Amino acid sequence: MTETTVTTAWQPSASQSLETVVWVKHWTDRLFSFAITRPASFRFRSGEFVMIGLPPRTEAGETKPILRAYSIASPSYAEDLEFLSIKVQDGPLTSRLQHIQPGDPVLMARKPTGTLVLDAVRPGKRLFLFGTGTGLAPFLSVARDPDAYGQFEQVIVGHGVRDVGELAYRDLFTRDIFEDPLVGEEAQRQLTYYPTVTREPFQRQGRFTDLIRSGQIFRELGHPGTVFNRDEDRIMLCGSMEFIKDMAALLESQGLVEGSNAEPGDFVLERAFVG
Repeated sequence: MTETTVTTAWQPSASQSLETVVWVKHWTDRLFSFAITRPASFRFRSGEFVMIGLPPRTEAGETKPILRAYSIASPSYAEDLEFLSIKVQDGPLTSRLQHIQPGDPVLMARKPTGTLVLDAVRPGKRLFLFGTGTGLAPFLSVARDPDAYGQFEQVIVGHGVRDVGELAYRDLFTRDIFEDPLVGEEAQRQLTYYPTVTREPFQRQGRFTDLIRSGQIFRELGHPGTVFNRDEDRIMLCGSMEFIKDMAALLESQGLVEGSNAEPGDFVLERAFVG
């Protein structure tokens, strides 16, 4: 009986590994972060994503795990791998994932990928990182990468949310990052945090597209123009499909060209989403 159990038990494929939850932080009833152990051989570029999931519940008749694309929120040199996730009560994965605890197993693919990386944008002066909701995740990685400050004079992290409570990592960008041993000094000189809220009173309200069209964002940041400058501005986008579509159209209307890993451009976007 023991032999049969061992041979029929589910095991991850050669392209996957089982990692362990290190910590979990619940920001709101819709948003949480967690970290898992990092395999010694796992390498990634800041801004990339990886497929993660949970082992199938064999007692419930599940035979295959459900995996979704998650941007890695930790910088490429971090010991653990950090992620930011929404909670979908009837979601195939997040309905279970939101209940994980330290010590629980999490399945992860061994191959990261993605376009929200410094290699995919041309050299410039200003790097704008625009994320809505959990779309902030890859920029938590990029904004803590020393190369971002080496390649750009200014790094702007824009986070758009519906409610003030969803400004996850607000303390990181207003305080903690300035104490970071690797990028703290550079962040003090070069990093600007630019949060905006759409459904509650806040110091700044409105969607990024509206803030750009009205010119408000350029005035507030002391930008020399009233539109993006193709010679100096580079933009990364991550968020909802609607946000990405609207922002990409707006950037293209201002003469910016989308880039990729194969051909760096003025802006890049991520097409992988968590569900």
